[in-house]
Amino acid sequence: MKKNPYTLIGVFVLCFTFLNSTAQERTNALQQDVELGKVSWYRDYDAATALSKKENKPVLILFQEVPGCATCRNYGNNVLSNPLLVEAIEDLFIPLVIHNNKGGKDRQILNQFKEPSWNNPVVRIVDANGANLTPRVAGNYSAKGLYNAMRDALNKTYTEIPEYMNLLGKELTAVHSTKEKYYSMYCFWTGEKQLGASEGVLNTEAGFMKGREVVKVTYDDRKVDIKELDSYAKRNNFTPIAQDNSYRPASSDEDYYLRHTVYKYLPLSNLQKTKINSALGKRKNASIYLSPRQRTWLQEIQANKVKKEILFDQSFALAWEKKLQTEG
Repeated sequence: MKKNPYTLIGVFVLCFTFLNSTAQERTNALQQDVELGKVSWYRDYDAATALSKKENKPVLILFQEVPGCATCRNYGNNVLSNPLLVEAIEDLFIPLVIHNNKGGKDRQILNQFKEPSWNNPVVRIVDANGANLTPRVAGNYSAKGLYNAMRDALNKTYTEIPEYMNLLGKELTAVHSTKEKYYSMYCFWTGEKQLGASEGVLNTEAGFMKGREVVKVTYDDRKVDIKELDSYAKRNNFTPIAQDNSYRPASSDEDYYLRHTVYKYLPLSNLQKTKINSALGKRKNASIYLSPRQRTWLQEIQANKVKKEILFDQSFALAWEKKLQTEG
């Protein structure tokens, strides 16, 4: 049977239209309203729930006013632009944004979930059928509030929490409970390696004080028993030392083991740097602390596929954005 050429053209047009609409169904994180942060969002509820079913991931729905008030802009700038929080949203969830100040499909979904119009940011995490997996996140505009809801949803769906997300949680939880302690030793490279591996230690810094090599340890006071940390230090031949005005950082020796590997070309959070430096010093697998995008960047760097620039000692958020810009 002879095929009708117009039928083939019609099929081609339909396929092209479908592929084009699919390609456009996510926002561009580098070219979008500030209220949306740095997350690449889906914009169609049906497409998001279909993907949720296919990939067995929860849907994270942001109901947001765009353009919005100061609260909406701050939420985009501060919470939805946290690099590792963005990674977790895009890696472990299907991110969907619904504008609460527009009509059409946005209005339909707003009504479906009984969300108010022209409202401050609200987040719901639902399954493929639209059922809530966690309580609605409203009135809490902190990164920790969103993180806790995400973690709760993953636990309810029996999803393993990756290590980079665990590190993010530790940093967010310790914001108001950090303390510092100084230890002297024969070599601060070893000091950072050993002390950085301790649970509850958030950051280590090599330095000099009273003519000695020392490590300044920042730790979560709620997670660390300082007596246990002192005992651990003494077992490694490190001595607690009182701070005085002679302290100065040894910037060129900071994170020595990390500094001498390709990991220095990655944007890293403070806690990632601490744990990765320690793992490298102990000859352990350091990549477990990386997010999916960071692992991809590492592989490209190792294969000499990208231009290398030292990023680990720059501002995490700015270095991350700089790296994203090179992707595009």
